Amino acid sequence: MFEGKKGLITGVFNKQSIAWAIAERIMSSGGTCGFSYMPDKPDDERKKNLNRIQKLTDGNPNVAFVQPMDVTNDDHIAAIVATSREKLGKLDFLLHSIAFALPDDLKRDTVETSREGFKLAMEISAYSLIALANTARPILNEGASVLTLTYFGGEKAVPGYNVMGICKAALDSAVKYLAYDLGVQSVRVNALSAGPLQTISGRGAGVDEMLGLYEAVAPLGRNVTHDEAGKSGAFLLSDMSSGITGEILHLDAGYNIMGSPGRMLDRLKG
Repeated sequence: MFEGKKGLITGVFNKQSIAWAIAERIMSSGGTCGFSYMPDKPDDERKKNLNRIQKLTDGNPNVAFVQPMDVTNDDHIAAIVATSREKLGKLDFLLHSIAFALPDDLKRDTVETSREGFKLAMEISAYSLIALANTARPILNEGASVLTLTYFGGEKAVPGYNVMGICKAALDSAVKYLAYDLGVQSVRVNALSAGPLQTISGRGAGVDEMLGLYEAVAPLGRNVTHDEAGKSGAFLLSDMSSGITGEILHLDAGYNIMGSPGRMLDRLKG
């Protein structure tokens, strides 16, 4: 499905990252990927972030490069695009998997979100997609696909998701506007909204409590898997989805369609 295709994968943290599940599916289908990762702090002599991604990518012939990128720094964004052009040429796909909020802001009620924390969370979690897409425009092939990762907390209030829900709402809207702007060069922009999965960001948002709720309420009566996220993300980045743009694909066993707790009511009655 990706034979001869090349693209950039951003935001892989470790093997549990949804971005890695998608990248694995792409590379196993013949695609070549460049990777960005969150830069290590200057005083981190162990280079933990670099080591994490190198454990995943080292020795894989479908990995073109690994490079740090701070999305709050336009020079970093320009550098990753320049490396992509040098190593890959024009891109067929671009995966944006970047989000962050200060732990203190995630833990407190949304109404108590700090001003600086809000600006930082919005810049990293939503504006970064706009900045990356804009800088990468000249190297996106006609028919290329851009994908970001969102969550249902941007559409409905999910207690505990707090300020990140507002950021995801902005991200969801950005997907639609970017789909329009980039449509003139036949570039598609979509979002994958996965149900709760055991990831670093998921744990920060209380995924353990959500897993039981989704299993009880979702029509399929279960949670989704990393493998399913990989397949769905790869689909949206491939030519198989060539007529789809500006969409949010829900991968949550149907949880998002429910207007009541459904079969969970039977458990409560019992």
